[in-house]
Amino acid sequence: MKTNALKKMSSTAAAVLLTLAFAGQSFAAAAAFQDLSGTPARDKITQLQERGIIHGVSETQFMPNAAVTAAQGIQLFVNAFDLNIDLLQFVKAPQATDYFANADNGAWYANALIIAANNDLGISHDLDPAKNWTREEFTHQLMLTIEKHSNLPMIKIMPVDIADNADFTNGYDSSIQRALVLHIAGLDSAGKFHPAADITRAEAAEMIYNALEYIAAHPAPAGGLQE
Repeated sequence: MKTNALKKMSSTAAAVLLTLAFAGQSFAAAAAFQDLSGTPARDKITQLQERGIIHGVSETQFMPNAAVTAAQGIQLFVNAFDLNIDLLQFVKAPQATDYFANADNGAWYANALIIAANNDLGISHDLDPAKNWTREEFTHQLMLTIEKHSNLPMIKIMPVDIADNADFTNGYDSSIQRALVLHIAGLDSAGKFHPAADITRAEAAEMIYNALEYIAAHPAPAGGLQE
């Protein structure tokens, strides 16, 4: 009996701590980040923070130069594009490991992975949530997400010259080209994309902001595409 009582108390305490953690995240969104000085995307990051799309690692710290993990990237997509599973019915409660073998069902990102899988974002089943995403991986997944859930008008694009195009992973180059043409992503002063470099929190936030701005400015025709 005592053991059961202790377990119940521990569960209650854990629930309280989790609630406080989420509450703290809300307070963090209301406070201005103090570590964005010199960050080119500062204003865009601030606007995303005010809209509740991104959160800091503390009330005043965003850590713009830190790398983005796969789990963080997926959570960002879920937040930015308001993805959910509200209208789906399941025979049993879904778990992250139903879709991603390397996931942890008790981790903070579990629900985001479940939502991503059921919204068909094209994420590999062998995803490692803790792995840092590269610039090309994040961009590729971002473009897949946009194209599946934003009903963008189809346009012809003129490929952009990219100095390090030979460094792309096969299959990612078309996503990156579309991101560049739509001004969602950009090249450095030397015309390079640096596809294999870890994407930073600031870079990821800027791409998300640019994507949302493009979507808002270029809605698809109300009647859909003509045959």
